[in-house]
Amino acid sequence: MQTHSEENYLKSIFKLSRLKSKKVSVKAIADALGNNPASVIDMLKKLTDKNLITYEKTSGAQLMATGLAVALQVVRRHRLWEVFLKEKLDYSWAEVHEIAEQLEHIKHSELANRLDKYLGFPEFDPHGDPIPDAKGKLKDTLRLTLSEIAPGITCRVVAVKNTSTDFLGYLQQLDIGIGTILTIIEKIKFDGSIKIHINNSVITSVSKKFAESLMVA
Repeated sequence: MQTHSEENYLKSIFKLSRLKSKKVSVKAIADALGNNPASVIDMLKKLTDKNLITYEKTSGAQLMATGLAVALQVVRRHRLWEVFLKEKLDYSWAEVHEIAEQLEHIKHSELANRLDKYLGFPEFDPHGDPIPDAKGKLKDTLRLTLSEIAPGITCRVVAVKNTSTDFLGYLQQLDIGIGTILTIIEKIKFDGSIKIHINNSVITSVSKKFAESLMVA
């Protein structure tokens, strides 16, 4: 049985490996979890001893099959709880992540499956991320960041990479959510900012950081 902290590390390695490469550096994990590198190394050694990951000082950490299975179940519980909180308790998508961070560690064997059935077997969470099924299978999705879209192209928001309250709140101010239609009007070479058309009505400019945090298809 893994501790809450161990589950958080496994989940973090899983997410980072999907964003970058299969092996994740100590610095990337430390930045993601807000921990110092020395603490991260200590935990990686513990996870290695438990045969959940492999870790090499020069190349970083990688999930073993056992660690991946644990990570996928944590992710599954987290994303199901986010759907429940938003759809059944009317929390905003900016609020659900922090609460689900606590609920994801409830390990009752049937709870996630019953929650999944109660919610109608959702495939995606409120932020557009795919929810692993009971066997840990994750739906493949074809998506790009807004920053990768060329001028003149129209796309649809399908997910967010940044689930911070500040970013999600900013999206709400702009009336942007999952399903919003965006058209790239212009890319500014100087700073990477982008001028966009939102739902064919509002034109605004967003930063490069913003564009790299929004997933579209």
